[in-house]
Amino acid sequence: MNWAAHKPAPGGEHARSERRRRHILQAIRSQHRPVPGAELAKRLRVSRQCLVQDIAILRAAGEDIVATPRGYRLPDAEKDSHRAVLACRHTPERTEEELTILVDHGVRVRDVIVEHPLYGELRGSLMIESRADMQDFLKKVKAAHASLLSSLTDGVHLHTVEAARADMISRARARLRERGFLLK
Repeated sequence: MNWAAHKPAPGGEHARSERRRRHILQAIRSQHRPVPGAELAKRLRVSRQCLVQDIAILRAAGEDIVATPRGYRLPDAEKDSHRAVLACRHTPERTEEELTILVDHGVRVRDVIVEHPLYGELRGSLMIESRADMQDFLKKVKAAHASLLSSLTDGVHLHTVEAARADMISRARARLRERGFLLK
């Protein structure tokens, strides 16, 4: 995509908003990495809140945009990947160990899911696939003084994971079981 600054288009506000949303989609589709919201907002010369609203409108229109801790992206269309859902339980202090086991086995952690008594299923997109991703995530948790979703459920949570081969998930699952992370 031409990352030149987005110029106001002729026409009314509605036409400008539509063009801006097309630019957002084009930017996300053209990258092979998550695109940070602050980067998109700056290049389109809009506020971060305006960008968040545009993303919400695009999602409502059926676009499958994933918000990760590193930015916006589209889901991978890898047909050959294997997926599983792992039911885990641990204290926040053991989060790094859990994630390290997964990424060291070549497993991508797509999300974390908890079952909230009032809201039902709450899901947070993670898209962690390396130690560097994991360290970035943990730094953000610490800097924001944020609580993990699993703190709402006494440490019980699910992870949707994926890998190039099913045996990678099987080995990671065995190690998690060994270390006491998996629910029985």
